[in-house]
Amino acid sequence: MTTAAVTRLALGVRIYAWLRGRRSTWRERTTARDRGEVELSQRRVYILPTRAGLGFGALLLALLVGSINYSLGLGFGLTFVAAACGLVDMIYTYRNLAHLHLRPGRSSAVFAGEEAPFELQLSNRTRLARYALWIDLDTMKDPRHAVDVAAGASTSVVLSSTSKQRGWMKAPRVRLSTRFPLGLFNAWSYWQPDSRALVYPFPEQDAPPLPSSGHPSPDGFGSAGSDDFAGVRSYQPGDPLRQLAWRHIARLDPALGGQLVTKQFEGGSLDELVLDLDALPPRLDLELKLSRLARWVLEAELRALPYALHLGRQRLGAALGPAHQAACLEALALYGLPDAMR
Repeated sequence: MTTAAVTRLALGVRIYAWLRGRRSTWRERTTARDRGEVELSQRRVYILPTRAGLGFGALLLALLVGSINYSLGLGFGLTFVAAACGLVDMIYTYRNLAHLHLRPGRSSAVFAGEEAPFELQLSNRTRLARYALWIDLDTMKDPRHAVDVAAGASTSVVLSSTSKQRGWMKAPRVRLSTRFPLGLFNAWSYWQPDSRALVYPFPEQDAPPLPSSGHPSPDGFGSAGSDDFAGVRSYQPGDPLRQLAWRHIARLDPALGGQLVTKQFEGGSLDELVLDLDALPPRLDLELKLSRLARWVLEAELRALPYALHLGRQRLGAALGPAHQAACLEALALYGLPDAMR
């Protein structure tokens, strides 16, 4: 390859990279102000002919030239009728996407590395039904989801994106497109949903067992001293099943409003389970420590062991249940992150 050819190739690569950069910047500017519900106005819908549309245009040109050369009246009629059909298709393709209302839905928390789901809602407030709307992430070359929205109705679609790191994950940019009804034109638009999903640290696979040390428990529950039985009390949410006083429960008459009771033990010398970040080996990096604590939180919930979580100055008291688990995992997900990422 000659020097001139290498120079032209390098120039072409630079121009292509510059065009891609300009395209990315244009997309960001288009969706920079998307907050809450968004309407796809006329200025946000773009339309271009497809390959089939370009072939159809070439066919119309050939028909027109042939009709002029041979003075074919029927040829002129066929050409103009076909051209009118193409124009009607262009208008309907554009109208199939314009003036849709988009709003973000709910998003669920996931662990790092899992697919984060984002619910998106499409609302059609016009009297024109919308068909064959393709929607997917902007990064996908070929859209995977097609929906129809009846006149005056709404529908929802769930898109998923792979989470990479803990913290809040912003919903990726979405691309909507349609080729309805004849496929001669492609209309598309971009949308940046105002939504985010919380990403927890991924639990450590081969984590060591739960720590056996902790702090004195004021209510007498823990891992030691369970021989000093003191009596029973009313069941409270979060009490482990192994502490239920089944013999007392069996003697209570359900017809008289029988209730669950829990065994209570003497003294406060029992250790409550405390998951302390500072107690982990200092040789571990922060992310591995958080992953280990996430595994311990799940293990404690599975074994119905009330646990507390200490992250430096942030302390969550001993408890049990889905709400406590979610609060602990959220604290682990956001620990040490800048305020801008919280």
